[in-house]
Amino acid sequence: MSLKPKLYGLVGFPVKHSLSPCMHNAALVALKIKAKYKLFELQADRLHDFLKNLKKNNICGFNVTIPYKEKVLPYLNIKSLGVREIGAVNTVVVNKDGKLKGFNTDFIGFSRHLKALKVTPRKAAIIGAGGAAKAVCFALGKNKVEEICIYDIDAYKSLGLVSQFKDVFNQTKFSVVARIEELNLGNKSLLVNASPVGMHAGDPCLIEDGMLHKDLFVYDLIYNPVETKLLTKAKKAGAGFSNGLGMLLYQGALSFEHFTGKKAPVNIMQAALEKGVRKL
Repeated sequence: MSLKPKLYGLVGFPVKHSLSPCMHNAALVALKIKAKYKLFELQADRLHDFLKNLKKNNICGFNVTIPYKEKVLPYLNIKSLGVREIGAVNTVVVNKDGKLKGFNTDFIGFSRHLKALKVTPRKAAIIGAGGAAKAVCFALGKNKVEEICIYDIDAYKSLGLVSQFKDVFNQTKFSVVARIEELNLGNKSLLVNASPVGMHAGDPCLIEDGMLHKDLFVYDLIYNPVETKLLTKAKKAGAGFSNGLGMLLYQGALSFEHFTGKKAPVNIMQAALEKGVRKL
């Protein structure tokens, strides 16, 4: 009797756009690990049952994306230091007893990609204040940026984010604005879109013409579409820019190592992502 292959996957809604399976499955094949990585697109009312039946369904680990990076926290039996400090999880390992251990590889993925891009911001602006924004704030705080200014349509979320980190990173000045225009991008060197706005063709661009400049680097965590309306405007303004594909790669490699205990074949994962992007 052959054993069922282990299952890994991505939990979120929506996730059909994700390139995570091509990256992880390429790595599993390369290392001859009998496992598969799938998409678990779940409405909120199905999340609880999914998390309570992981062992039964042979799910040994999963990544977490919008909108569940914070909602999964109560289900974790063990939280890594990163999860405890950031207050969001994106990688969960299910041990042989069915216990859930959560990690946050997002902040490391973001930091590594900024380093690869040779971007060293002094003053940053962030759109969004959810789980992804928490990881970005944590990464920037660790890198000792001078200032982080945050906008979210929900002002309470922005204020909560500032309250969470202002004492942890006391060398960084945190502030909240009520309107995007107040982000004062003219004196910023980095703008990060950590919101889902831009993921769908009908989404508006949150940044008006003339707000971007050539000394600003624009980073959109979205990677599908490859070039969002925000990145198109950045290109026209002569600003540096990047989508979140590099962050996906670096956080995914670390997630893979948590899942399997094996060193991630980063080059193979990157090649799989690049191939996946060409098919979008």
